[in-house]
Amino acid sequence: MKHFSDLISSIEITNKTNAKIDALVDYFSTASDKDKLWVITLFTGKRPPRPVKTALMRQWCMEITGYPEWLFLESYSNVGDLAETIALMLPDPTHHIEKSLDEWMKELKKLTSKADEEKKQYVLNAWSGLQMQERFIFNKLIGGSFRIGVSKKTLVNALAKYSGIDANQLMHSIIGNWDMGSISFDELLQGEHINYDNSKPYPFCLAYALEKELQDLGHPKDWQVEYKWDGIRGQIVKRNDEIFIWSRGEELVTSQFPELVEAMEVFDDDFVIDGEILALKDNAVLLFNDLQKRLNRKTISKKLLEEVPIGFYVYDLMEWNGEDIREKPMSFRRDLLERLFSLEKRAPHTVLSEIIEFDEWNDLNDIREKAREFNSEGLMLKQKNSPYHTGRKKGDWWKWKVEPLTIDAVMIYAQKGSGRRSSKYTDYTFAVKTDDGLVTVAKAYSGLTDKEISEITRFVNKNAIEKFGPVRTVKPELVFEIAFEGIAFSNRHKSGVALRFPRISRWRKDKPVDEIDTIEDVKKLITDPS
Repeated sequence: MKHFSDLISSIEITNKTNAKIDALVDYFSTASDKDKLWVITLFTGKRPPRPVKTALMRQWCMEITGYPEWLFLESYSNVGDLAETIALMLPDPTHHIEKSLDEWMKELKKLTSKADEEKKQYVLNAWSGLQMQERFIFNKLIGGSFRIGVSKKTLVNALAKYSGIDANQLMHSIIGNWDMGSISFDELLQGEHINYDNSKPYPFCLAYALEKELQDLGHPKDWQVEYKWDGIRGQIVKRNDEIFIWSRGEELVTSQFPELVEAMEVFDDDFVIDGEILALKDNAVLLFNDLQKRLNRKTISKKLLEEVPIGFYVYDLMEWNGEDIREKPMSFRRDLLERLFSLEKRAPHTVLSEIIEFDEWNDLNDIREKAREFNSEGLMLKQKNSPYHTGRKKGDWWKWKVEPLTIDAVMIYAQKGSGRRSSKYTDYTFAVKTDDGLVTVAKAYSGLTDKEISEITRFVNKNAIEKFGPVRTVKPELVFEIAFEGIAFSNRHKSGVALRFPRISRWRKDKPVDEIDTIEDVKKLITDPS
């Protein structure tokens, strides 16, 4: 447990991805194979069911310490994490227990079927034999909430650095179906339970934000212009009667979109296509807020399939019947793509990205400005003779997004950050006016300088009104301009709206609170974004 506890500590003290990767690589270099498998299991959400109710753990902690419930709840409110609160409140250990992560996990798995009294005896004995940080990890293993700031991609990159195996192959391997009891660590990494050749994707070709005048791009006829969509960039791989869907984040998401798998089954050809996963209904692109309802679902109900149908806007073709055609010019790839997705062959749930016809560069200005009316983010400009690059390369592909929407709002809540910013208030909640007060509309944590963050921290320390765990309610005096990419009505939010990618545009020290926007002003942006 100490070895695993040290790993968690190393990960939690940094917000730098490379430092987390190095900590994981160090762990994989020294831990037993069984412990390595458990780390992969825990970090990919495959952990066993919770063996003990957290309410019982809280009760047992109060019995041991003799603390009244109000003091426990006050401590919990201040710490903000139940597992950590219990670990901090318990008395010093009376002995030392040294077991591997594998031993702990096997015992916890068996504990599920035990009576409450047996569970209590086991947990109390563990608490008395572990140091504070180890207790914290132990409690986390029981509680079922194991979020420590390691994404699947970070885990995969660490495994790739440790093993020298391709990261995409590892992603397919650990996301696939496997069982700890029937696979070794090496077998998992080598992907012996999968056929990676059938699923292997290509690196995505990415675009830079337009930083030139349109006229400097050359002749308009040399460019292909399409709409830019706000969904999940995806890659569909169809090889040897198998179909795989990869996100741009290098995650295998095939199971989340069964209608796309079914749509690809109508084709006889093999191919790899690049496009955008979108929520589509009645031939219209829905907002990202709708698409979110379909993301990261373990099971997709029939009702959800009907309420939020998924479509795929096809952008490009990288492989055709086993041949890598990325070095062919875009015009060549587009011709093949149009043949593949011709009207008589077009699969359901797929749309071939529309090419915008224009004669002069100035014609695009009005087209771009109107893009938001049908939930497009703007335009994509692509050289017709460009290959399908790996990653970003300036000059061939540009994204030209519409200007962000903005509102003026007042800060009403603040929360401290993590890592090197753990002593400063860096996460903020903003509100706008209603008829009877204020209503929250957005949370944001980016857009300010270190100097401004320090200034806000001093303000929060002097003007905090209430505290709810790590959150502080502050006097509504600081006004900020909040920028965002899109907005939609939402039943999940008290304000009735949800903002897409909110961030702080600037601190409006020139604006008094009584001049911030109203919720009516904000809602008008949904129907009249101009």
